[in-house]
Amino acid sequence: MNMQEGLTPAESAICGGFAGLVSRMVVAPLDVVKIRLQLQSSHHPAAQAPPRYHGVLRTIQLIVREEGWTALWKGNLTAQYLYLAYGAVQFSTYQKIRASILHEQSPGKSLSQTSASFLAGSISGAIATSLSYPLDLLRTRLASQGRAKVYTRLYPSIRSILKTEGVSGLYRGLFPSLLQISPYMGLMFGSYDLFRRHIGPYAAPHLPDRSIDAACGAAAGVLSKTGVFPLDLVRKRLQVQGPSRTRYAVHGIPRYGRSWTHAFLHILRYEGPIGLYRGLFPSLIKAAPASAATFWAFGLARSFLV
Repeated sequence: MNMQEGLTPAESAICGGFAGLVSRMVVAPLDVVKIRLQLQSSHHPAAQAPPRYHGVLRTIQLIVREEGWTALWKGNLTAQYLYLAYGAVQFSTYQKIRASILHEQSPGKSLSQTSASFLAGSISGAIATSLSYPLDLLRTRLASQGRAKVYTRLYPSIRSILKTEGVSGLYRGLFPSLLQISPYMGLMFGSYDLFRRHIGPYAAPHLPDRSIDAACGAAAGVLSKTGVFPLDLVRKRLQVQGPSRTRYAVHGIPRYGRSWTHAFLHILRYEGPIGLYRGLFPSLIKAAPASAATFWAFGLARSFLV
């Protein structure tokens, strides 16, 4: 079942924006934990001290002890704007692209619905990422700062980055983000569509429809997140480069050039392959409820519109 069947692009944008807001609130603390674990490096020459954060629970305890409970939602308002914009663009473009792919196939060369969902998810993810990327970068920087405030409100922060780093400063790490998001969203929508069509009919008599959406979304989120995690880590490391690099809660963030390949190779050299998976566990914990909440909320919003 195509979850967007019967919706106009505008309705898909509304449902997608609502789904993004719901998923953001659910996983915000885990996102802060994941970002801090991703940024720290104990094996790079720039590291001046052992890592401060270890594991999900200990990291949460340390953040709460040093910065208070509200620190677990640092940058959440910016993240809400991000997910609202991202979700609206992603779901509305996904619907149009998927319909176009299925409609314009030549006879004898038809794609399966799962393949069409994969392609549409990849393209819509890339479009949504490009349009909302400055918000993503700022959200990472806000979640990385400790008691010392490097950035405060949204617009003054953007002006500060533009003044000190130029327009390109708002797009640090965009390329690995695009490399990541296309297969990620392709896997997300493709696997969700596959699970929903093949598992949904068997589960339908036993579970509420929204529960099926959530379960299939959770499975799709874990699968897709694991596949692209190294690129997500490289993106985070690049997003906090610049003149404020040494002022975040994570100490000794390595300095990289603007090239994502330079960052990728440096991480491999000094931290080994395992360094590319720092923060994977909280990311997977986050991926399941985030994806479940996204598809559940989209289905809920859809039920009011159709």
